[in-house]
Amino acid sequence: MGTQLVVDRPDAAQCILGIDPGLNTTGYAVIRRSGGTLLLLEAGVVRSRARDPLGERLKELSDGVREVIAAHPVDAVALEQLFSHYERPRTAILMGHARGVICLAAGEAGLPISSFEPTRVKKIMTGNGRASKTQMQQAVKLQLGLERVPEPNDVADAMAIALTGHYLTGNPLSV
Repeated sequence: MGTQLVVDRPDAAQCILGIDPGLNTTGYAVIRRSGGTLLLLEAGVVRSRARDPLGERLKELSDGVREVIAAHPVDAVALEQLFSHYERPRTAILMGHARGVICLAAGEAGLPISSFEPTRVKKIMTGNGRASKTQMQQAVKLQLGLERVPEPNDVADAMAIALTGHYLTGNPLSV
C-alpha cells in the first residue's frame, strides 16, 4: 500500500505541531489547515545549555514543548524519528532522552504522535530522500507561502516534519 497525500481532508488534524528534537536545540513549528490552505502559526526553537545537568536540560525542553502545546489548539504531534550512525551511539542516547520528554509532554496533553524518518520527510517534501538542506528550505518556503526560506535549520526541519505529518496518512510510523 502506498503513501496517500492529503491536501484537504475533513478528518485530518487541523493543527499539527512538528518537532525536530535535539538536546541542545529543538526546532518546532505549528501549522494549521484552514480549508485548502496550510498556515504557519508559530515556529521557533527551545534551547538548553550544554553545561547544565541533564535533568535541567530535559526539564527546559519539556517546559518549552508544553508551552507551545498550551498556546495553540494542537491536534497532533509529528516528530522526527530517532536515527543514529553506529559511530555515534552517545548522540542516539541523548536524542532518545529529548524525544522521551517530548513524547511525555504530548502524551500528557492527550495528543497522538507520529514519527517520520528524515529520508521520508525529504521524499515527501521534495521527491528526493536525499535532498539538501537548501532544497528542503525552498520546499517549505513554497508549501507554506513564506516570504523567505526558514532559518535556522532546526526550524525549517520542524516545519517540514509538520507538513509531512499533515500530508501522510495510512502509513505513518509509530513512536
